[in-house]
Amino acid sequence: NINIKILLLEIRGISIKKDNIRSKVKFFLGGFSMEKKELSCIDCFVTNCNHQDKEYPDFCLTTNMDEDVLNEAMELYKEDENRRSMIAAGEVEHDHYCQYTRVEEIMAYARKMGMKKLGIATCVGLISESRKLASILRYNGFEVYGVACKVGTQKKVDVGIPERCNEIGENMCNPILQAKLLNEAGTELNIVMGLCVGHDSLFYKYSDALVTTGVTKDRVTGHNPVAAIYGADFYFKKRFFPPK
Repeated sequence: NINIKILLLEIRGISIKKDNIRSKVKFFLGGFSMEKKELSCIDCFVTNCNHQDKEYPDFCLTTNMDEDVLNEAMELYKEDENRRSMIAAGEVEHDHYCQYTRVEEIMAYARKMGMKKLGIATCVGLISESRKLASILRYNGFEVYGVACKVGTQKKVDVGIPERCNEIGENMCNPILQAKLLNEAGTELNIVMGLCVGHDSLFYKYSDALVTTGVTKDRVTGHNPVAAIYGADFYFKKRFFPPK
């Protein structure tokens, strides 16, 4: 019920009084479901944790979390690599806010971390883009070592992938091998370039070095996944919210 949803928003600290505003909220909530029993940050319309200029909702994780978990997380930032990474990331964000591209931010971060050898874990479908990235990184003084996803030339069926999946190619992507070869090469920061969903997860899992994402694969949107989210209430609505 839309009116119940609006009431919940008002309880969370958002005042919705005028009819035209209520209409807009109804439209916005068209695909929103309140059936979830466990509320979290994605259900918050306040984000008081950002500027602390509002009130926290009753279900806010900040005010309801286990203090031991918070303290454990904060304690981990004292570890050398974690501390240096947070400081470097904070400085890059501040010093180049809305000025640097993702590629420039990666280079600035690597320099602040003292990293000289960078790894690229690339999809073979983005090998051209990865070569261009490597040329940029090398020109700017970095050593680069890259491993493509089909390395090792193993068959999909050998790891249990159904034979029908051979329709788009018989050779498997090998993210674990990519990670292990970059580990052997001694890379200090690895950049993921368009690995498939799930393959990227395994690469993150087995990489010894810190990992950042250069390109997130989305063949439909030109590798810009957020474009589909922007169009979720329009162009992609029937695909994301099919009738039940």
